[in-house]
Amino acid sequence: MHEAEWLSIEQMQEFLLGSRQVEFELEGKDAVYGFLERVLRHQHYGQWGKRERGVIRAYLVKLSGLSRSQTTRLIARWSATRQVRVLPACRPNFPRRYRSSDVALLAQVDAAHEDLSGPAIRRILQREYTVYGKPEFERLAELSVSHLYNLRRSVSYRRRRVRVQPTRGKAVPIAERRKPDPQGQPGYLRVDTVHQGQQDGKAGPYHINSVDTVTQWEVLGCCQTISENHLVPVLEQILAQYPFRILGFHCDNGSEYLNYRVAGMLNKLLVEFTKSRPCRSTDNALVEGKNGAVVRRHMGYGLIGNEWADRIHEFYTQHLNPYLNFHRPCGFATVEINERGKRRRRYRADDYRTPYEKLTSLLKWKKYLKSAVTPQSLSQLATERSDTEAAALMQKARNDLLSQARSSRAGPASPQVSPLLGGAKGLNRRPLAPHPTPPLDIAHRKEKPANGHHNL
Repeated sequence: MHEAEWLSIEQMQEFLLGSRQVEFELEGKDAVYGFLERVLRHQHYGQWGKRERGVIRAYLVKLSGLSRSQTTRLIARWSATRQVRVLPACRPNFPRRYRSSDVALLAQVDAAHEDLSGPAIRRILQREYTVYGKPEFERLAELSVSHLYNLRRSVSYRRRRVRVQPTRGKAVPIAERRKPDPQGQPGYLRVDTVHQGQQDGKAGPYHINSVDTVTQWEVLGCCQTISENHLVPVLEQILAQYPFRILGFHCDNGSEYLNYRVAGMLNKLLVEFTKSRPCRSTDNALVEGKNGAVVRRHMGYGLIGNEWADRIHEFYTQHLNPYLNFHRPCGFATVEINERGKRRRRYRADDYRTPYEKLTSLLKWKKYLKSAVTPQSLSQLATERSDTEAAALMQKARNDLLSQARSSRAGPASPQVSPLLGGAKGLNRRPLAPHPTPPLDIAHRKEKPANGHHNL
């Protein structure tokens, strides 16, 4: 390639005609660019006409091995700057808005609230800065839901926290019979029972879950068995913990609620008593969803002796119930009806709020409160601790309770009966009675064959 830049226009034409079947290629980008710059400079490219410039361009394409479009761009660059140099890489450098400290803070909030959904965590981050005035949440308060999930997938987040999602059990549809109509008024409860489990013939406690239809105000209780002597006092205390008057009570077809004792109690309180309808799986879906999202999330599936029912009920009253109602946002659906009459529920990010916020957003909400409950007392409970502080306190109390309950299985020690179940104000606890069903006799149990298979 020596003296190639000194050829005349006629010599370039002869070279192109005589080397049509020959391919040339220079090694290295610096060599190619240097060759182009020398040819353009020695040939005085800008002084020639259109025909001669076309010959020079074809000559450069032939010897450099570049495409015609790339050669044209390099010639334009030489015409502007009289140089053909390798340009530095121009990668976009976007400013980083959320720092490592913000990611660590997000991981801390997720751990405290045990991985709530993105809109719920976004609402908590906003409340930490706007309601409780914590300056470290200033940037996270403006975090969108979509970017929140991006931060959860980042390497720095996964270094600080690993999420383990166990296999979820399939929900069993429950038949229902009558759907209550609250018409926007709080006080219509959905109630269901969650059993802790049974192992080696030993039954665990029963969790009583109740949720208000409009505000999603949730109160949990716990009892040793679902017999009337144990269940009715717990139901009375659950109803007493609601700040508003109870107007409706809806349950499934279980015999623990459909009995004269519960019906008499509700009739005495002038509460509407409804039960489920068949082939309608949405009437009681609210409390069924709370069973998995709240009870199973916090209490798990492991065996806990029913002698711990009083301690669990005390934990619900002092820690879990205030956290659920004042510090844990819930999604409130917006129902849209299309032209065909189909109802579609949408959960927008801005529709997540705590049950207390939902209660105070109702029109004339103060008239629904009980006579012993004031708006000032509810506001004091809501602002006593921040959302994350209440979650951490609840989580510590739960871990201590579960560790004591599970460690006691190895020894004969049992907890002292808590005086909490003596009743709320104005309620007297009925004496506890043993389970009315006697244990099964060993002789009545079916023996398993030695080969491990049952005979059909």
